[in-house]
Amino acid sequence: MYFDIMKKSADQLNLTFSRDQYEQFMQYKLLLKQWNEKLNLTAITEDDEIISKHFIDSIQAFQSEELNHAESLIDVGTGAGFPGLPIKIMKPELKITLLDSLNKRLNFLRAVSEEMNLENVEFVHSRAEDGARKSEYRDSYDVAVSRAVANLTLLTELCLPYVKVGGHFIALKGPAVEQEIEDAEYAVKVLGGKIIRIQKVKVEGTDLNHNLVVIRKMKPTPKGYPRSSAAIKKSLISEK
Repeated sequence: MYFDIMKKSADQLNLTFSRDQYEQFMQYKLLLKQWNEKLNLTAITEDDEIISKHFIDSIQAFQSEELNHAESLIDVGTGAGFPGLPIKIMKPELKITLLDSLNKRLNFLRAVSEEMNLENVEFVHSRAEDGARKSEYRDSYDVAVSRAVANLTLLTELCLPYVKVGGHFIALKGPAVEQEIEDAEYAVKVLGGKIIRIQKVKVEGTDLNHNLVVIRKMKPTPKGYPRSSAAIKKSLISEK
């Protein structure tokens, strides 16, 4: 039923989309709905909205050519697996890490990954600011992604430390990002990054218009970042 719309979206992104991949997405959807009854993973529960607002929206990250060339990826604050798991389904050879602060959500993601026979998926139970200070994760990934509903300044502090120099942080943002980007420019520079592109994204089958904010890591993030959760809650990085 949903194969055609997903195939159309994949075609527009120059991605192959097989029946096997489609079946993986359908299994994911089924498990999401089952586990959601006890874990409250998502407020989006209708089949067509799960397809469009979770699956298709997540794979729009492939509009960034940097993701197409990546070999490793971390999804920071992955929640119910978005956008990391849909990206993994579409690019099975990609080595991915799903990081979240709630172990219950990671248990769900483990179950989904096992059901779909996904390989090279690591699950990390940690707050983003704590994980980024660990040597095994810091400066380790070609790409970091996040679809968290958080300010871009905050997201960059939490995500950019995970990225290798020369790698990229791709933030999946909503329709209104101009002010957020302007406010984040100073913090991005402090953290060793540079905003190189904002790509407008149309989500197939919806009236949603989103943006990808692509940040290249130009130099190592200073050791003092990310700050502690208490310091982050107190204030965002600002030159003011």
